[in-house]
Amino acid sequence: MKPAPTNPALTLLAALLLAPLTAGAEPAAETRPNILFILTDDQGYGDVGRHGNPILKTPNLDALHDQSVRFTDFCVSSSCSPTRASLMSGLFNLRTGVTHTIAPRCRMNPGLTILPQYLKAAGYTSACIGKWHLSADAATEPGQRGFDYVAGKPAHYQDGKYREDILFDEAMGFMERSAGRPFFCYLATWSPHSPLIVPEKYAEPYRGRVGDDTAKFFGMVANIDENLGRLMRWLEEKDLARNTVVIFMNDNGGTYGVDTWNAGMRGCKCTAWPGGARAISFWRWPGEWKPRDVGALTAHVDVLPTLAAIAGAELADASLDGRSLLPLLEGRGDPWFGERMLFQHNARWPSGMAARHKDCMAGVRWKEYLLVRSRPCDDPACVRSGVSQCGALRNVERGSDVATYTKNAQFIWGLTPGDGWALYDVRKDPACQENIAPANQGIADRLRQAYDRWWDAIYPEMIAAAGDAPLAQAAVEKVRGKKK
Repeated sequence: MKPAPTNPALTLLAALLLAPLTAGAEPAAETRPNILFILTDDQGYGDVGRHGNPILKTPNLDALHDQSVRFTDFCVSSSCSPTRASLMSGLFNLRTGVTHTIAPRCRMNPGLTILPQYLKAAGYTSACIGKWHLSADAATEPGQRGFDYVAGKPAHYQDGKYREDILFDEAMGFMERSAGRPFFCYLATWSPHSPLIVPEKYAEPYRGRVGDDTAKFFGMVANIDENLGRLMRWLEEKDLARNTVVIFMNDNGGTYGVDTWNAGMRGCKCTAWPGGARAISFWRWPGEWKPRDVGALTAHVDVLPTLAAIAGAELADASLDGRSLLPLLEGRGDPWFGERMLFQHNARWPSGMAARHKDCMAGVRWKEYLLVRSRPCDDPACVRSGVSQCGALRNVERGSDVATYTKNAQFIWGLTPGDGWALYDVRKDPACQENIAPANQGIADRLRQAYDRWWDAIYPEMIAAAGDAPLAQAAVEKVRGKKK
């Protein structure tokens, strides 16, 4: 049987009638950008050449900086797993049950719908390559959370190759295999987190200029930088660069580099100060986003809604703490960010003691202000536990100059004056030297009240999500052993 003849006029009329129905529909898969999200582990905001580091050389990160929208006041959590939980969920980490880096308090609530699941529903294939650190059982491994491909932790050296070289190879292999379908590649390096192991050729340029640990740490960053350059050239060679959004971030405040350069900030990883939470945030999409600095107060909880908006993923029923950055990326602006408040809590209290640590190592950001309390608790049970960050502050209180990551603990870890909260203008005073609360008591009171409301609302949700559950004893003993 011959096919029925077509009438060009009727075909055109049908197309015109159908156009209003399809104009707002989800874009075709091939028109959506690929997404490559690179997250480094324990690199700080200051560990980038373009951020003023006088020693460390990062030519490829500097190039990415120059090609990107740079969020210059971008906040994350002060340690690893909490940040990762917020990136994947769009929620403050306490809401996900992730309040530590030790199981089970690093277990993200398996009942949550997370980023790769939203993207999968929008037609994306996804990979988790490298560090996950949000699991405590099989149900919370990345392969059970929406990722189609998972490549975890190789040995530091495997088949003659260094670990991060292998991870970047894995990323390029996944992206090449995904040709013709939009992909989300989550590349989470293990470097430059300790143990500080790196091929000597990367550390050697820094020896004699900084201490041994810092030389190896900078070498690990240099290796990441080299691999970033290799990956960016590969995207060009494979004709993927123009349709791939590249995002580069770090997961918490600085570590082994803070005594060399910390961009003028007080604080490091696991502190409540600006240097504990400010992060690198580079977003590149050639031809779509104009490279520039954006000073809006932005955060890790904004990543999920932003990537969902880019991918055309439906979030209508999601109750998130973040907001899409797309208007800021596109240069349209969003006045909401001018009034946003961000709440933070270091959260590494001994299990069962959450309520007693409400006001320990916590803060609120609003506009240029940080209301912060960096004080240890006075609970004898916390003292006996040996696994609380309060211990570091007690040492500082006793006059110690040495703490994790620094030999300048009085400044980097520091205590807020008196026994209470302090207010700082962190854009003018990132070193937090002038407590302006006495002259701005109305602002201090407003932020403190907002913090109390936030804690009271989030606390029961955190408890329900097992955020105060007993830590795995073997891991606790390991931590205690490191401190001896």
